[in-house]
Amino acid sequence: MCVSCGCGPDQVVISGAHSEHRHPAHDHDHPHDHPNDHGHGHDHHHGTPAEARMVEIERGILAKNDAYAARNRTRLNAGGIVSLNLLAGPGAGKTTLLVETLRALGGRVPAAVIEGDQQTANDAERIRATGTPAVQINTGKGCHLDAHLVGHALDELPLPPGGVLFIENVGNLVCPAAFDLGEDMRVTLLSVTEGEDKPLKYPDIFETADLVLLTKTDLLPYLDVDVDAIERNIARINPVASILHVCAKGPNGLAGWLDWLGEVRRRRLDRLAADSESRAQALRAAAEALP
Repeated sequence: MCVSCGCGPDQVVISGAHSEHRHPAHDHDHPHDHPNDHGHGHDHHHGTPAEARMVEIERGILAKNDAYAARNRTRLNAGGIVSLNLLAGPGAGKTTLLVETLRALGGRVPAAVIEGDQQTANDAERIRATGTPAVQINTGKGCHLDAHLVGHALDELPLPPGGVLFIENVGNLVCPAAFDLGEDMRVTLLSVTEGEDKPLKYPDIFETADLVLLTKTDLLPYLDVDVDAIERNIARINPVASILHVCAKGPNGLAGWLDWLGEVRRRRLDRLAADSESRAQALRAAAEALP
C-alpha cells in the first residue's frame, strides 16, 4: 500500500498562487493537532510480526493525515468554500476539464486550484492563464497529494468566501484514494479511451467517489468501447456514485457537470446562510433577554 511504500516528502516543492515564488513544502510545519484515536478501523491483525508492523505503520500514517484533513475541512467549511478532489489516471483529461470549466464559469464564481504533479508547473500555468489563482505542488517521488501538503497550499491561495476549490490530484489510479485531503466531494474521471474494466482493476478510486465523470465522449464514434459496460462496472464498485458524460470540446459537453457543480455550491451556501441566521436569531434572543 502507498502509505508504507516509501514515497515521501523529499523533493516536494510548492509554487505560489501566481507563480511568484517556490519553496520546499517541509520548510515549516502547521500547528495541527494529531488525535491519537483517529484510525482506519483495523481492530485486530492475525499474521506475521512484519505484517502486523506494516498495518500499524499504515494506520499511523493515515491517522496523521486525517488530522491534517480535519483541519483543512474546518478551514474551508468556515468560508463556505466547496472543495473537490479530482482523481484520475494520467491523460484522463483533468486539467482540460478544469480549464474549460473555469472558462465557462467566466469569473462569476470565485475559484482557486491546487495542482498536483510529480514534476513541472505546466498544469498550474494553464490554470493561471484563465485568470484563476493556482498553486502547483510538485511531489517529487511522491505519487499522491496528502492533507499536509494541501494545508501548505491553502496558505498560498486567496480563498474568497462562497467560492470553489478544485484540487487536481497526481495522475494515479491507486494511491490518491487512500488520502483524505479535507475535501467535500471526490470526483473520479475516467476517459472512455481507457476501456470498460478500469473500475474493476482499480476499485478504490471509484469506491470513494461521489461523482464519476466519463470524459472524452466525443471520441465514442471512433472507439470500440461499451459505455454501458463501463457504467455497470462502476455501479458494481460504487452503486451510489453519480455518473455524468462530459466532453471538454463542444458547446454543451460540460452542461451536466456545471449543473452538478452549481447545485453542490448552492447547497453549501444555503447551509451556511441557515447557520448564520440561526446564530443571528440566538444573538437577538440573548440581547432581548438582557435587563
